[in-house]
Amino acid sequence: MTEHVHHHGHAKAHDHDHSGVFHSHAPTGQMKKAFFLTFLILVVELIGGMLSHSLALLSDAGHVLTDIAAIGLSWFALKQSEKPPSGSMTFGYHRSGILAALINGITLILITLVILWEAYSRFHHPVNVTPTWMFISAGVGLLMNLYLGLGMRHDENINVRSAVLHMLGDAAASAAVILGGLIIAFTHWNLIDPILSVLIALLIAFGAWRIVKQTVSILMEGTPTGIEVGDIVETIRAVGGVHDVHDVHIWSITSGKNALSCHAVLDGGLTIRESQHILRDVEHALAHKNIGHVTVQIEDGDHPHDDSVLCRDDDSQPHSH
Repeated sequence: MTEHVHHHGHAKAHDHDHSGVFHSHAPTGQMKKAFFLTFLILVVELIGGMLSHSLALLSDAGHVLTDIAAIGLSWFALKQSEKPPSGSMTFGYHRSGILAALINGITLILITLVILWEAYSRFHHPVNVTPTWMFISAGVGLLMNLYLGLGMRHDENINVRSAVLHMLGDAAASAAVILGGLIIAFTHWNLIDPILSVLIALLIAFGAWRIVKQTVSILMEGTPTGIEVGDIVETIRAVGGVHDVHDVHIWSITSGKNALSCHAVLDGGLTIRESQHILRDVEHALAHKNIGHVTVQIEDGDHPHDDSVLCRDDDSQPHSH
């Protein structure tokens, strides 16, 4: 065994872009357009809701208000993510987008509670609704939200996806308001208005829960969705020259930007140059698994080390580094 190859030597893998993992163009122009058009929808639906006395339409306007917050925060987050890494923020500002998405989700849940409370009140004290203004205002909301949501639906950024979720959900809510207006126009059954409000609230809550769940997982450094630790470990072990792997960590810096760190056991007789070829093979294999930022610590197979695949920090199972 050559003495100059140390088991604590670190090898930092280069960022590869086999699957677009670390390079995405933030659609800030689209978000800017979406912000101002959504503000126009809010004004139209607020006026329509007050003129028609429709809680369903006002609920839709409440959803639009969260759209504006979502798009505004996402727009801000996308701009922040363009800032380069620094000494104090070595991964850059990508997490600002996750924080924005979390705030969006919590806000949506609060709006849901407000709508449900008002709907409960209207079940006991029905309010006469004027359907004409429901048609006009909800129609504007439906068309604009479909235009915006369908135009940005293919973007993988979590902030854009959360904003699109708002838009498409609001389009569905607007369609429900139009249907409710038709029912009221022909039957004068005003209770359909708070019933629709409850359905809109549940629609909002379902989307909000998905966003909150995903953002909390990222903030807790959870294993990214769609990635299995066992599969990744076997992928690394399958690379020629790698005898074993342990202390594996896989997390998301932000949505779609996955990272990994681990300890890899190699032959202690390898030179640094020879070990680099093995590390490059590990990088390429993981890039095809949607992991674009890889850090590997090299260890000698003859040196005692912790056999646990996952890092164990409890006192009963200390690391053997």
